[in-house]
Amino acid sequence: MHIKISPSALLLAIAVLFTSCGTPKKPKTAAKKPVVTTKPVTPKVPEPKVEVLKLNLPEVNREFRAAWVATVANINWPSRNNLSTEQQKVEALKILDLLKNANFNAVIFQARPSADAMYNSTIEPWSYFLTGEIGKAPTPYYDPLEFWILEAHKRGMELHVWLNPYRAHHTTGGAITSESLVKKMPEQIIKLKNGMHWMDPSDEKTQDHVSKVINDLVKRYDIDAVHIDDYFYPYREYNGGKDFPDNRTWNMYQKTGGNLSKADWRRANVNKFIKRIHDEIKAEKSYVQFGISPFGIWKPGFPEGIKGSSQYDELYADAKLWLNEGWLDYFSPQLYWKNDGPQSFPALLKWWESENSQKRHLYPGINTVGLNGVSDRPAEIVSQINTTRSVLKDAAGTIHYSVDGLSKTPAMLSAVSQAYKTPALVPLTPWIKTEPLEKPLLYIEKSGTSAVAKWNSKDFTEVFQWILYAKYGDVWETQIIEKSRISETLPLIKNGKKLNTVAVKSVDRLGNESAYDGKIIK
Repeated sequence: MHIKISPSALLLAIAVLFTSCGTPKKPKTAAKKPVVTTKPVTPKVPEPKVEVLKLNLPEVNREFRAAWVATVANINWPSRNNLSTEQQKVEALKILDLLKNANFNAVIFQARPSADAMYNSTIEPWSYFLTGEIGKAPTPYYDPLEFWILEAHKRGMELHVWLNPYRAHHTTGGAITSESLVKKMPEQIIKLKNGMHWMDPSDEKTQDHVSKVINDLVKRYDIDAVHIDDYFYPYREYNGGKDFPDNRTWNMYQKTGGNLSKADWRRANVNKFIKRIHDEIKAEKSYVQFGISPFGIWKPGFPEGIKGSSQYDELYADAKLWLNEGWLDYFSPQLYWKNDGPQSFPALLKWWESENSQKRHLYPGINTVGLNGVSDRPAEIVSQINTTRSVLKDAAGTIHYSVDGLSKTPAMLSAVSQAYKTPALVPLTPWIKTEPLEKPLLYIEKSGTSAVAKWNSKDFTEVFQWILYAKYGDVWETQIIEKSRISETLPLIKNGKKLNTVAVKSVDRLGNESAYDGKIIK
């Protein structure tokens, strides 16, 4: 191929070559030019102003509303231990829908009734109360705890895993087989006079085992809290009125130079366990709460005039210490008594509140099933709900024992539903630090006589619920909406008032609200 080069291009190439090969000449000194120290001024273009819509949104109602769902002895769920998987699911959904429709926002699900599992565990066997046989999985297979968590969260409700730390076998739990922990941990488990089997709370192997179970639950499941009840050392009547037979570990303690009294030694071991579980939960997932529902009386005479059993002296549970130290996120003393009498509900609630120096959540347990000594139980339960609101103000809450008190008594369900008429977020938990949620993005489309509000968030995975605000005239209407719903159709005219403003916030699993996005409807 021949390339034609113009004469001017050829001359230029030769000049460049000659210059690069020769000795460079020293440039002549030229007159210095003045140094320009200022850049030429360019006119500024004003940035577009982003109008921030300032709204005075109403505060959303807050109150903890929960019910215990007991699985031991098939008290609440499943109703029998021979139901099919589908029948179990139908019963579970019926309970969750009942609570959702009554504006409850949490369920306390008993996932470990007695050293067994209502979930897939490699540490403890499948529960007899689930399938009628210790160690037998549901057929067709599913994981009940996973199912309860998923369905509770779909409904905007928290799922708290409830377990008994030390009960190893219940009298209604069928034959003890090789799958049972009674056979696998014989040295740590003691048979009581009433036929129950109990783990020795002061045995380190017991503490390590229960710790392993709880850590496994926290790691593998998307739970909102771990909840333990009032069964520490067993009630004395479980052993025919006789002392708990823990001489083996007591003698070992004494041989190693221990100098506490037996009662103090027992309490010290339970105390150590409570603090350990709290710290381990927080180390794994700081947002998972730890709740305890101890027997409602610390000691007779506290407060003055209170009579009854002593958790401190009989169960070796110093629950007042746990509350004083803040080794929990919420505290639910079982105040299963009426408003007046030797175990006064308001007197006990006020006393526990006076002990709440760390300002943790105080959600009393109330006896929705069998409150004795009252002629109108629904009215008494509503009165107790109102008492908690009066005493605890914005941090109010109650846990109902149990869901059967609602599902099997229409008058009770109606009364409680009326007390919980307005939906509520859970109270804030400021001592648990979290990253603030992003402000959601709101879009409005007008269509005929309606406006369709649509929203979403960049951190959707961290969202638990939404709050939707709609203003008609001068009145705000508020909805608490489950996570899966990201749109709502709003009428442009309601009760003769025009829709003029819409706003939305996201809410995380601890009830923390994001900033809002708002739109004016024109």
